[in-house]
Order: sequence, then structure tokens, then C-alpha cells
Amino acid sequence: MLWDTHMHTAFSTDSETSPESMIKASIELGLGGICITDHMDYDYPKEHPEDEPEFILDTPVYFPTIQKLGQQYKDKIKVLTGIELGLQPHLAAKHQELISRYDFDFVIGSSHVIHGKDPYYSRFFEGKTEQQAYLEYFESILENLAVFDHFDVYGHIDYVVRYGPNRNLKYSYQKYADVIDAILEKLIDMGKGIEINTGGFKYGLGHPNPTEDIIKRYHELGGEIITIGADAHKPEHVAFDFAKVPDILKAAGFQYFTVFEKRKPAFLPL
Repeated sequence: MLWDTHMHTAFSTDSETSPESMIKASIELGLGGICITDHMDYDYPKEHPEDEPEFILDTPVYFPTIQKLGQQYKDKIKVLTGIELGLQPHLAAKHQELISRYDFDFVIGSSHVIHGKDPYYSRFFEGKTEQQAYLEYFESILENLAVFDHFDVYGHIDYVVRYGPNRNLKYSYQKYADVIDAILEKLIDMGKGIEINTGGFKYGLGHPNPTEDIIKRYHELGGEIITIGADAHKPEHVAFDFAKVPDILKAAGFQYFTVFEKRKPAFLPL
């Protein structure tokens, strides 16, 4: 049974779903387990100066809430505690301090804000070609990897293509192979993994994030750690298109997927 280890609840600014409803949806789908990984994006850019900070996780409430629900539903499904950190180089020490205070099972490091802008908003792409914007995104991942290693996998490595002017119409691993290979090699050298994020199917890209070619390349380079997540923000998106996952991973050379508990990887057969 597959696990969905990337999902969001009302503890994240971009979701209104209770953690319990995500757990119940996961039980109905027959998943082997889940990890709830709500957002912590310090220094997220405000649309307006008077806006409240977004994506700031109420960790003192969140952590015991997920643990309590895990106990409540332990006879039906395994529920693990996680977090998705929005990495920016200047936040490395702050992230390290946060992770040291809580015994999360799983930590995703992701790039959402690139030099002060989130590609979710079109202004990230203003004044540059799509290729320049995508390259800036990938190079920013290397900037994060140079200063921070307190995570387990890097999330949706090509997140930027969800929102580009042409999305993935002109995008391919081959077009950015040099910088993507540098990212993958660095992650492998650090002992870190990647995820197959089926949110790409939900967004209509026809591919996961990252693409199949990147997943295959990670394995070719010696990568062994790969987790599965749908990036769901609603119960109906839990395990989205997971039926495609085993074939994608097997085609890339994997015979297993990875689940983290107490920050330790376990390798489960597909």
C-alpha cells in the first residue's frame, strides 16, 4: 500500500481542510499511511504592507494536534508528523533552530520564494524570458543546498513550471540538464532524497513534479531516496493519480518508495 507523505491542512494558509478530514479520506482510500506536512514559509512576501504574514505555521499547536490524531486513528492508519519548509538561504539558521525544537518524522525542503518572489504570481516572470525564469529557479535551489541540510527530501523540484507563461509546453529536463544534474548530484552527496509529487497531474501538466526524466536521472546518478506525495490541500486530492506512481517509479529503476519516521528512511516495496 502506498503512502501519501505530502499534504496540507488548515494549518497552512492555502488550505481550509481539517487534519482529521484528510486522515479520514486517506483511510477510505486504503493508504498504508500518511504524513501531514503543513507549510512554514518564513519571510513570505506580502501582497500589501498591511497584510498578515502568510504560511507561518502555529507549530506549538500543530505538532501536538497531529500527534493526538495519530494516536486516535492508530488502529486504522499510520499518521506521521511533518513540515514543508519554504527554503531561502538567509533563513537557514532559523530553520535549523525550528527543526531542532520539534521531533518531526519528516521534513520537506522546498523552494517557493525565489529572491523575494513566488512563481505562483506572474511578477516573478516579469522582465525575463521563461527560460531565464526557470533557470533562476533551479539555480536558487543550489543556493539553498549550499547553506542548509536539515531536511529529508527536496520537494517538487520543478515547481516553477506549474505557473510559467507556457507552463511545461517548452520545458524538459534536457533543456536544463546541467543545472538539474548539479542539483541531483548535490542532493545525493548530502544523502537527501527527492519526491514524486503527483500535484503536476492535478495541475494539468500531464506529468508529476519533477518530471519522469528527472526521477530517472536521479536514480541513474545513484539516488535511492524517493517519497510519494500528492500535495493535496483538500480531501478529494489525497493520493491524486497514485495509480500512475508504481509504473513511473519502476520505469525509473526503483523497486521501492521511501517513508520517513523519526527522520529515518524506510524502504517499502512498490
